[in-house]
Amino acid sequence: MARIKRAVNAVKKRRKVLRAAKGYWGAKSKQYRAASEQVMKSMAYAYVGRKNKKREFRRLWIARINAGARLNGTTYSRLINGLKLANVDINRKVLADLAITDANAFANLCEIAKSARND
Repeated sequence: MARIKRAVNAVKKRRKVLRAAKGYWGAKSKQYRAASEQVMKSMAYAYVGRKNKKREFRRLWIARINAGARLNGTTYSRLINGLKLANVDINRKVLADLAITDANAFANLCEIAKSARND
């Protein structure tokens, strides 16, 4: 059986980590061990950040919808409940965009929600 030498693969592995660590401060961008630890930690932070981003955007959309709803004489929860009762299938991202950019369309949706709830 032929002997396998790992030099080429080891260099590729190190190069990949050091390229990922480019721009890090001090030894974290120069030394393989420090860079490897930081790259692993950074990837973990990035994974968590992708989940948090979804949460933060949903919070922002709800705040914008609530502000628009209150300008139209209702609240966020009553608006969402009324839209569900009226079978209006629209997501929060689009609702938030309408609340900011198209006040008339948002007001119409608020009226639909109010009439569905019989307020």
